Amino acid sequence: MKYCALKMEFFWGRGQESRRLLLLLLLLAAWEAGNGQLHYSVFEEAKHGTFVGRIAQDLGLELAELVPRLFRVASKGRGDLLEVNLQNGILFVNSRIDREELCGRSAECSIHLEVIVDRPLQVFHVDVEVKDINDNPPVFPATQKNLLIAESRPLDSRFPLEGASDADIGENAQLTYRLSPNEYFSLEKPSDDELVKGLGLILRKSLDREEAPEIFLVLTATDGGKPELTGTVQLLITVLDANDNAPAFDRTLYKVRLPENVPNGTLVIKLNASDLDEGLNGDIVYSFSNDISPNVKSKFHIDPITGQIIVKGYIDFEESKSYEIIVEGIDKGQLPLSGHCRVIVEVEDNNDNVPDLQFKSLSLPIREDAPLGTVIALISVSDKDVGVNGQVTCSLTPHVPFKLVSTFKNYYSLVLDSALDRESVPAYELVVTARDGGSPSLWATASVSVEVADVNDNAPAFAQPEYTVFVKENNPPGCHIFTVSAQDADVQENALVSYSLVERRVGERALSSYVSVHAESGKVYALQPLDHEELELLQFQVSARDAGVPPLGSNVTLQVFVLDENDNPPALLAPRVGGIGGAVSELVPWSVGAGHVVAKVRAVDADSGYNAWLSYELQPGTGGERIPFRVGLYTGEISTTRALDEADAPRHRLLVLVKDHGDPALTATATVLVSLVESGQAPKASSRALAGAVGPEAALVDVNVYLIIAICAVSSLLVLTLLLYTALRCSAPPTDGGCARGKPMLVCSSAVGSWSNSQQRRPRVCSGEGPPKTDLMAFSPSLSDSRDREDQLQPTEESFAKPRQPNPDWRYSASLRAGMHSSVHLEEAGILRAGPGAPDQQWPTVSSATPEPEAGEVSPPVGAGVNSNSWTFKYGPGNPKQSGPEPKKQTQVSFLLRRKGEASQPRQ
Repeated sequence: MKYCALKMEFFWGRGQESRRLLLLLLLLAAWEAGNGQLHYSVFEEAKHGTFVGRIAQDLGLELAELVPRLFRVASKGRGDLLEVNLQNGILFVNSRIDREELCGRSAECSIHLEVIVDRPLQVFHVDVEVKDINDNPPVFPATQKNLLIAESRPLDSRFPLEGASDADIGENAQLTYRLSPNEYFSLEKPSDDELVKGLGLILRKSLDREEAPEIFLVLTATDGGKPELTGTVQLLITVLDANDNAPAFDRTLYKVRLPENVPNGTLVIKLNASDLDEGLNGDIVYSFSNDISPNVKSKFHIDPITGQIIVKGYIDFEESKSYEIIVEGIDKGQLPLSGHCRVIVEVEDNNDNVPDLQFKSLSLPIREDAPLGTVIALISVSDKDVGVNGQVTCSLTPHVPFKLVSTFKNYYSLVLDSALDRESVPAYELVVTARDGGSPSLWATASVSVEVADVNDNAPAFAQPEYTVFVKENNPPGCHIFTVSAQDADVQENALVSYSLVERRVGERALSSYVSVHAESGKVYALQPLDHEELELLQFQVSARDAGVPPLGSNVTLQVFVLDENDNPPALLAPRVGGIGGAVSELVPWSVGAGHVVAKVRAVDADSGYNAWLSYELQPGTGGERIPFRVGLYTGEISTTRALDEADAPRHRLLVLVKDHGDPALTATATVLVSLVESGQAPKASSRALAGAVGPEAALVDVNVYLIIAICAVSSLLVLTLLLYTALRCSAPPTDGGCARGKPMLVCSSAVGSWSNSQQRRPRVCSGEGPPKTDLMAFSPSLSDSRDREDQLQPTEESFAKPRQPNPDWRYSASLRAGMHSSVHLEEAGILRAGPGAPDQQWPTVSSATPEPEAGEVSPPVGAGVNSNSWTFKYGPGNPKQSGPEPKKQTQVSFLLRRKGEASQPRQ
């Protein structure tokens, strides 16, 4: 709300006149209040500290908020004439005010003040009227005026005089003249129309040079101020002889309109005067009066012969809107006579001034979340031209989120028009154009750079929502495994990102006991050695949070796969029957032929992939003797290489080297004690007795044949019971167990193709990370053809030299490597071959072949070491044409991989 005040002086009357005057003043005050400005008045030449008005109170501002809101007063081109006391909010005179110096002879004189306060930005306009006092006396152009008047001049002749001037205005500048008493002249005072008739002397009595050659008069000018001030000029009149006719102009007043900025030499007017005399008394010389101002003489020139007035200086409408020129025409008589006229030159305005554009106040930078309508700058425009040429309009650079709003006369506010986004445009270069209404129009521009201040409106962002990291096990504590990095589109502290772990439990331990993240760099460190056998996958989240207020953040998921290293040597499984010192004792009849399976070495490896792929080698005997035995490269089966004869030693100590495929490879050694006995004695000896008969002189213990038969019968019954139980389990519908849906079945073992359950792997199958996708089911032992052993009697040197790759008859999982020791967690893809009549199952394999008949087919996993459960195998005789001299009960194991919920299909 704007407050206005009006100071008025009036006289109280009585009756109806007083009431009318009061009503008129109230209407005037209401009109002034609606005008939207604050008005004060002060007399010129007021002393320092003179009270002008309570400006803070009138503007509705509290005294306590003047300093915090940066209350300030600006006056264009007026210096520090007025000042405001910020303690009491009073506007007072600060320095000398001279109305004539400020406004010249203008009827209205005021000081325009701009009162600006911030927080929020407000601008008030205050006009202080400077009232005139009578401080300037009338002044004549000269202190003495010389007049030459011929004695022959007729009565009532008029002699113009230059009047006095008063710098004041109004009544203080209203002059009255009086002439000192004399008998010859009277004073002709100026009429109301000063352009027609001015001050002059009227001859009332004929002059007589002989009687009075010189006349001294005093002309006094008095103004209308209180007290009155006066000015005088002495008139010295010299009476001349003869020349009866003075030059006379066509008119006493000429008016000419002259455009500003005309070039020098431009003709203004051609004057013409005539003289009735002849000869020299009739020749007229034109000149400017001695009383005209030097400014007129600098702008114009008159030709003394032709009377042409031409321009010789720069004519500027803004400097002077009109010029008054007094021209004399003097003849060349012995006693020269003169005639006078006045020329009024009115200057016409041209559009020759460009608009003036200034930024009064700037509130920068602007926050990107600033509300619409926020005032950014206050702009003032002006034009020295008048009329249409001085009407100024402002425009702004297009396609920017700002606009100009006209607030008061030639004032504009730069305000926010649409939402800002520093991340899209951090700064705007605005150009404000001020254009006047002239033809052609002129314009001026001003530029301002508006910087957008950042707010925390962008959360840190990772390049992708999830990262996969591969780390080898047994890493050193504190090793760097990965670096996360998040980018924040903000700047400064709003873009300062810090990283932290999203804490959770990993089993029985906290996540922070496994890994840590550097708060500034985002580097992730493993705090302890990781064990692939204990933890294959560590999944956790890292949080990135900026330093803004309030802070913003986002998370990224890290999947750390622990890669297997060959850090576990093969482990030998305990023999089924008794042995001494971990050695396996076996009795072999002398009569067995080539390819007879004597024993089987069982071993497992806690590693995965190639690190757990075991091969078996038979160490050569001491002394270079030939040993009639060999071991299967991947099966661990010890069989005869030829028929035994009497040249062979009755007892053999076989050292079987079990080696994995890691780099470097780790090994274990198994000892097998083989004793050769007669065919009838073989069943009588027990493996425990053979284990004790290590020395070459030990004797075989006779065993009752009936006891052996009883043992075989009981063993056969046990095998049939196990087979029946397995068949029932395979045909039964799946039920939910402790591991919920999808619990995998465990693999069974048989006489020749066995593997064992790894208790180390079992807990991870039921870890709850998600239900397994398939089940591994079922096996039925079957008798192999006697010809199946034939090809096993064909050993080659190559089989002892190096491990061979599996042939296509074998497919097995990495969990079912040599010794086949762990539960199997299978994926759905590829083909796993089942027994006859059973469906094939999809499984991811990469098969390779080898001509070795008993090695089978081994399919190492794609990316072995990451997911070690992607191996497949088929366990059984590699060649149906094999046969042996002494058929032995063999078991072919077939695997059926089925989906959860499918009914099992028994073999035909």
